[in-house]
Amino acid sequence: MATPGHQQIPTNSSKKKKTQKNPEANFLYELNSCSKSKDLKAAISLYESAISNKTRLNQHHFNSLLYLCSTFAADPESKDLSLTYGFRVFDHMMNLNLHPNEASITAIARLAAAKGDGDYAFEMVKKLGDYRVLPRLRTYEPALLCFCQKSEAEKAYEVEEHINNMGLRLEEPQIAALLKLSADTGRGERAYEYLHKLRRTVRCVSEETGKVLGDWFCGKGSELCFEGAKYDVGLVKEAILRNGGGWHGLGWIGEGKWEVRKGNVEPNGRCCCGEQLDCVDIDDVETEKFAQSVAGLAMEREVKANFREFQVRKIFANSLSGLDWLY
Repeated sequence: MATPGHQQIPTNSSKKKKTQKNPEANFLYELNSCSKSKDLKAAISLYESAISNKTRLNQHHFNSLLYLCSTFAADPESKDLSLTYGFRVFDHMMNLNLHPNEASITAIARLAAAKGDGDYAFEMVKKLGDYRVLPRLRTYEPALLCFCQKSEAEKAYEVEEHINNMGLRLEEPQIAALLKLSADTGRGERAYEYLHKLRRTVRCVSEETGKVLGDWFCGKGSELCFEGAKYDVGLVKEAILRNGGGWHGLGWIGEGKWEVRKGNVEPNGRCCCGEQLDCVDIDDVETEKFAQSVAGLAMEREVKANFREFQVRKIFANSLSGLDWLY
């Protein structure tokens, strides 16, 4: 027995016990090493050994394998191997009655999209509800991009609707893909919609998205939207003011072809072509939201019950009209 003045020296057996790991822990450790080194073949070998040794696998093990397989799904040399084992691993997990989580479904959706099966990828995402798991934007992306690449417009729009219903918000890569799809399939009104989604969501587009925009305005699809369209100047001016300036939101108006060219914009908004870019204020809807947010913050600090009658919008309306919010 150790005394307060003496430290007990660990025996060799206790040291060995601390350093030893169970088969499941050893498998996970070596599997993580394969993930870090991007070694798919070594991971598959570990998986086969684990099955032979009847190692008890858990969801973490399967997710690590699925992630690694999905990572190599776009690699021409490893694509077939990653698809074969990716679906095998997923089926194995399901046969063990291990419920997939968002990471599992995202990986299998990427594998499905890699072999061009957007329908399967989308179906897997919709099944997440059966396990009471909420999808993320990345979970939908494989199916959405697969449909866009195959020019299956209606299916892509269905995925977008599902995304919106889940309260998720598209980002630049998805909007650009839908814009390109709409342009390639001659859906002018849809293209107009995605242009405004880019305006609201993205402050500065990437070069890839810029090319998509340029291709749309240079293509024949954009010309069709301008043939003989009539508009009321007063109505357009009113709409521009209502929307904060800079855009009207009335759809395609005017006629003729677009003139598209690259240029630089100075810090003061002056374009190299000689035009001055407009500054865009917040619109009526955004003004209302801003007013309600300020009122909510103020009510948290105000103890008087009649503060709800305070009309915040009236106070801020005049001040907001003098601000320039650059889009």
